[in-house]
Amino acid sequence: MVSPLHAEATATLQAWKPDDPAQEALRQSYLGFLAAREDACERSCVAGHLTASTVVLDASGEQVLLTLHPRVGRWLQLGGHCEPEDSSLAEAALREATEESGISGLALDPEPLHLDVHPVTCSLGVPTRHFDVRFVARAPEGAQPVASDESEDLRWWPVRELPPGTEDLTELIAAALETKP
Repeated sequence: MVSPLHAEATATLQAWKPDDPAQEALRQSYLGFLAAREDACERSCVAGHLTASTVVLDASGEQVLLTLHPRVGRWLQLGGHCEPEDSSLAEAALREATEESGISGLALDPEPLHLDVHPVTCSLGVPTRHFDVRFVARAPEGAQPVASDESEDLRWWPVRELPPGTEDLTELIAAALETKP
């Protein structure tokens, strides 16, 4: 039986229409994966599973909050696995961003921003893939992040002066900057 999160993820991705042909191709791949796997939103799905992440911008849109991920050893947007209690991908993204940033009152745009599939060895201990559905959120004015135990470091970066090794985030952050606050 398909979970409510699986049904919601399918509906969200069916409704989302990206302008970019590469993103549209990924959207179609995600929908195919969801159609083939009832467990596609569960981290126990070894073939891969949907995850949810958030590009957190400050209130001015001039800074982006990145976490230095302890397992990956790179600066990334906030996010992670969907949990059984999540009723939507947007809810999972907001939960993860709030937990990892320590910032309450994040204003999340519920429409997906970007998709990315990447190989990873996560909590399963075996190679798998994350089908990451990415969102954007704005932090309240003056928000001060507090690093969780899921981060080696957490800090605001100027959107045009990202740390070394984050070149793959350029397209994602550019898409986030195009959204309206």
